[in-house]
Amino acid sequence: MVQLHAARVAVIGAGVAGLVAATDLARLGYEVLLFERSAAPGGKIREVLIGDRRLDAGPTVFTLRSVFDQLFCDAGDSFARRVQLIPAGLLARHAWSSQERLDLYADLERSAQAIGAFGGSSEARGFLQFAAQAKRIFDTLDSSFMRASRPSVLGLARRIGLQRAPDLWNIQPFANLWRSTGRYFRDPRLRQLFARYATYCGSSPFAAPATLMLVAHVEQQGVWYVDGGMHRLAVELAALAQRQGAMLRYRTEISRIHLRGRRIDAVQTRDGERIPVDAVVCNADNNALAAGLFGNDVRRCVRATPTAARSLSAVTWNLLARTEGFELAHHSVFFSADYRAEFDDIFRRRRLPLAPSIYICAQDRRDATLPSDCEQERLLCLVNAPATGDTHPFDAAEIAACETKVFDALAGFGLNVQRQAHATLATSPADFNRLYPLTGGALYGPAGHGWRACFKRAGSRSSIPGLYLAGGSSHPGPGVPMAATSGRLAAACIAADHASIVRYRAVATPGGISTP
Repeated sequence: MVQLHAARVAVIGAGVAGLVAATDLARLGYEVLLFERSAAPGGKIREVLIGDRRLDAGPTVFTLRSVFDQLFCDAGDSFARRVQLIPAGLLARHAWSSQERLDLYADLERSAQAIGAFGGSSEARGFLQFAAQAKRIFDTLDSSFMRASRPSVLGLARRIGLQRAPDLWNIQPFANLWRSTGRYFRDPRLRQLFARYATYCGSSPFAAPATLMLVAHVEQQGVWYVDGGMHRLAVELAALAQRQGAMLRYRTEISRIHLRGRRIDAVQTRDGERIPVDAVVCNADNNALAAGLFGNDVRRCVRATPTAARSLSAVTWNLLARTEGFELAHHSVFFSADYRAEFDDIFRRRRLPLAPSIYICAQDRRDATLPSDCEQERLLCLVNAPATGDTHPFDAAEIAACETKVFDALAGFGLNVQRQAHATLATSPADFNRLYPLTGGALYGPAGHGWRACFKRAGSRSSIPGLYLAGGSSHPGPGVPMAATSGRLAAACIAADHASIVRYRAVATPGGISTP
């Protein structure tokens, strides 16, 4: 006897996109099994332990909270009740030397005043014009592009419509971000600051499209600190998925996706367990699929990313340390004196930059305030690096030399970080490649270079019926909210395709799978 069962969906990877997809699918009545090879949820939103203190070791900026408000609301829950957010008044502190500093604020007029004091009244006017253009780009692309399951030029034009067709030209799709910032700022330091948004999606400001200035508007809509650290968000997303009925299996690696004919049939764990499924959401870098990490049956469903087309990787240091001199904000950026050379080193010469820009997240600070009882700060220090963790894994001596260079440079900015070897944890592109296999350590999928790049991404549906894609390598938008959006898009595509993936299974087929 056979009986119609709710479709069973396997979600591979408990990153943000996978957790969100699992939540939506379980809410819609699917039997959801989420597999994660590590011991905890989060994917790139990871944390590390130094002693007994937990440090964020992945994304540090939280924006577009409405994405998560809506996710929890749709699930009959409250994001505000589950996750405490503190609004940031000071968005970031920027420095070019020990004397040249500029703070940007959540208040647009206050930022304009700070820029005026820093670079003159014409630069302040340019900033307000830049902010207005960033808003126009965001408004044009928000629903028509960033929330599309498979962005395309024709699809974008169709969604915008004839009446708004001039908006497509006004968003400067064919200009790069660096060139476009020159329309608003004459001060090269300000061009550096606002062109830096390209790095939010792992790209060079000198090759990424000007449309990425929309990130400036996203930040103006609000930046928040997550109480308990960014990893708290992953923990609460996992709990939400489980409350909806999804089953999460940690320390369980999927080694193969099986087909029957041209359709998804089963997933197989590294231990050999074969689990029949009707659909799969793969929340992994698409290059892992193309390189055969999940078997030969599905490797042709997406294009491989050439090594030269990979996005940025990084070298990071998590540390507990006392700091003196330069007063850190929660987010601080120390800019290289030669920005173009930095990205030429990374993308052309494929080496660690000789003079890198440096980002520091001072996790214990709210804006620039450090609690009086905090003797050692939790810091994440990051420099951009090429994604060569599989082809040229920088050795210990190269990473040590980079560390010395970075902290010597910080001293030149007036910041003394009293670091200790036992309280410092370095992560290299090779380490990121081990965490996220077959990527070389690329943290954002393919680089978004040129106007065509975002249209070349795979989108939510693969070429194999029943195999769906989610995560940063599938969605062209930067940041945690866009990863969440890609998870929602994958789930929505499954729901739309539901009639084609439901099948009849024998009632004797085992259903539940216990969490080890």
